[in-house]
Amino acid sequence: MRRQYQIIGEQIGQQIDRDGYRPGERLPTEREYAERFDVSRTVVREAFIMLELAGRVEVRKGSGTYVRDAGDSNEYASTAALNMSAPTEDIGPFELLKARQVVESAVASAAAEQITPGDIRALSTLLSQERRALETSIGGHELSNAPDQADRAFHLLIARASQNTLLEDAVSRLWEQRDRSPMWRRLHGRIMDFSYRRNWLDDHDRILACLKKRDSVGAHDAMWAHIEHVMHTLFTHSDTDDPGFDGYLFTRGIERSSF
Repeated sequence: MRRQYQIIGEQIGQQIDRDGYRPGERLPTEREYAERFDVSRTVVREAFIMLELAGRVEVRKGSGTYVRDAGDSNEYASTAALNMSAPTEDIGPFELLKARQVVESAVASAAAEQITPGDIRALSTLLSQERRALETSIGGHELSNAPDQADRAFHLLIARASQNTLLEDAVSRLWEQRDRSPMWRRLHGRIMDFSYRRNWLDDHDRILACLKKRDSVGAHDAMWAHIEHVMHTLFTHSDTDDPGFDGYLFTRGIERSSF
């Protein structure tokens, strides 16, 4: 299945060729492309990441997206080659997060009904480890793997607490897809300040509080809000057209289910 970001990315690549953009020339903004193709900015951002990985464009934080000189990189591919080589197995970061939001919210609801005291203790321990790892990492001004590993373990343990191996496998596969994704790594490569992750720990606290009360509706809603928060934060912090960011356009993307 061809993904929406691939279709938009190929159309942008074709326009670069057809309109005669020169190396170093700035492309229209995400907002302009979103309006031109009638999609959300998240889809356009994923398309730019695809083109960046293909060596067609260079993304400059706070400045925009520029056409790249074919001679600057061996990664460069013509539009025709891009059409043939686009990695269909990769999933756009925001599309993947939307899938996680749907699946993990339902799993959290199921876990609230089945969770054991041992699961609660393990989740509390993981949350403490995640908080310590994050503070140590931020104190060193560089995000290590430790907070991410603790974050992943927290989510996977909630899935295990559902006592349903199919649900646990579904959540595990989504995280494995994220870890394999070149697009996910490129998106995170744009982010320099990780202090925002402290807010995600507060989200985890709220999820755990609902699980302790065996509140299935509350656990669902807390997980949904958490991943919504993740999507919005990553979108904001990876914005290359900042300071022209307009939160309304992100909301529009949510309403159109275009992640």
